Amino acid sequence: KMDDDDDIPQLSSHTLAALQEFYLEQQQREGMKTSQGFNQYSIGSIEEDWQLSQFWYSDETASCLAKEAILAAGKGGRIACVSAPSVYQKLKEQDGQDFSVCILEYDRRFSVYGEEFIFYDYNHPLDLPENLLPHSFDIVIADPPYLSEECLQKTAETIKYLTKGKILLCTGAVMEEQAAKHLGVKMCKFIPKHSRNLANEFRCYVNYASGLD
Repeated sequence: KMDDDDDIPQLSSHTLAALQEFYLEQQQREGMKTSQGFNQYSIGSIEEDWQLSQFWYSDETASCLAKEAILAAGKGGRIACVSAPSVYQKLKEQDGQDFSVCILEYDRRFSVYGEEFIFYDYNHPLDLPENLLPHSFDIVIADPPYLSEECLQKTAETIKYLTKGKILLCTGAVMEEQAAKHLGVKMCKFIPKHSRNLANEFRCYVNYASGLD
C-alpha cells in the first residue's frame, strides 16, 4: 500500500523560507498599523491594485462624496458603494451617524469589512446575494472600473436594480453621453480628484438635486 502522503506536493525549503519571510513582513506591517492606532477604514489601509484598475479618491473628494451620500440617503438611509471603496471607507469613518452601507467590490481584500462586503463582478451584474433586495438602497454610488460603454452598461444594470431612485456616478468626462443614455444622469460641477493624478478627466453625474453643483 502506498503512503497517502506521497501525492501531497512538498514545497522546497527555499520556497518555504520565502513564504515565511513574506508572512513575517505582512505581520510586521499589520502590527505597525495596529500599534499606531491604525484605522482599518482609512483610505490607503488597502493599497490600490492597478491591475484591477483601482484608483483611490483624494481624501477631500472621498469626504465630499461620502457627505453627499449621507445627505441624499436621509435619516436611517441605506447606501450602496459599487466599485467605490474609498467612499465606503470614508462613510465608515462617520461612525455613529444614522445610515447603513454596503460595498460591492471585485477585490476580495475588502472582505475584511465582514457582512457589508459583497463580492461583485460587473460582468455578471445581477449575480447578487438573495438578501440584497431590489430597490433597497436610498442612493447608489458607483465608479465603474473601466471607461468603456460595456462596463458602464453592465454596472448600470446593477445600479438600477439596487437603487430606489438616486444615483451618484463617478466616471470619465468622456462617458457623459453614455451615462445619460444608460442611467439618465447629468454631469455636476464638482470635479472629483484622485490621490494620484489620472490621465482621464473624471466627473460626477447625478439624477437628483445634489449638493455637488
